[in-house]
Amino acid sequence: MNALEALEEAHKIAFAPFVFQASVSLRKLGILNYIFDQRKKGGPTAEEISETLSLSPYGVGVLLEIALTSNIVSKNETDNYELTKVGYFLNYNETASVNLNFTHDVCYKGLFHLNESIKTGKPEGLKELGQWPTIYEGLSQMKPDEQKAWFDFDHHYSDDIFAEALQKIFERKPKKLFDIGGNTGKFSIRCCDFDTDVKVTIVDLPGQLKMALANAKDNGFEDRIKGHAIDWLSQNPQIPTGADLIWMCQFLDCFSEDEIVKVLSTCAESMESEAELVIVETFTDRQEFRASQFILEATSLYFTVLANGNSKMYPASVFLRLLDKAGLQLQEDIALGDYHTMLVCKKKAS
Repeated sequence: MNALEALEEAHKIAFAPFVFQASVSLRKLGILNYIFDQRKKGGPTAEEISETLSLSPYGVGVLLEIALTSNIVSKNETDNYELTKVGYFLNYNETASVNLNFTHDVCYKGLFHLNESIKTGKPEGLKELGQWPTIYEGLSQMKPDEQKAWFDFDHHYSDDIFAEALQKIFERKPKKLFDIGGNTGKFSIRCCDFDTDVKVTIVDLPGQLKMALANAKDNGFEDRIKGHAIDWLSQNPQIPTGADLIWMCQFLDCFSEDEIVKVLSTCAESMESEAELVIVETFTDRQEFRASQFILEATSLYFTVLANGNSKMYPASVFLRLLDKAGLQLQEDIALGDYHTMLVCKKKAS
């Protein structure tokens, strides 16, 4: 990269919020959809877009200009517009859509407070969503658009590996499973669908438990799925004993390193010698694609400014050290799908 190219990249960073908000508007106003729908006719002109979508020529014009220079759309010699590959993925790729909605509906306003969060170690941007100590206490109270964007983001990066994970954990034939941080109860319900004998305890904050147990009831599993309310940040959190398998998926990244040790130690104390603890995470040092690592490291800033102020997406090397510190021993290290890792642990022999 020469100096001119480097300067151009610097300008892109300086005006990145403008491109982002323009992209949101292009999607929400239906401009990208309309351009794509007209592709077989050679693409529409700005005037056609304005007329068809009942938008002012001025408004359509300024959005298309920034979209053109940002490689979201292209324009031919007759001034007809088409989506570029970037524009197509921005509008139609599920992962890109989930990321964009999460950024816009959950994170965007809060990110303005990142500087404060770096200094204080607290989620200073969370006040843009509500008055809670961490985002997790507020999930059940968020506005519908915010809540949908949060859960869509959370589920998108876990749901795809559930089928593979279920095969692996039920090879062990657990009869009693603890789902730590069960959120909406989606995984617990999948477990009960997969195995007719398993009984599940969801361990989560009271607000999430209420939502999860309602979903379990709606799916006919109220006799097999129960809840245990907990605040992991309290002085001495406790979970029940007797689990054959303790499951936590994309849960520990919600805590600082010391808090992770606290969670894992609490789980280890509840475990019998043959019980297993299964951790599923997307580790930053185990991503094949640069885009995946970029997404994870951007997500770390969400934790910094909105979620809790002190957690992040971790490399696997950190987790392996923390497992040992918490009195757990790694039994298996398994790749799941394209992005996830499953760590199967047992309690260290005393």
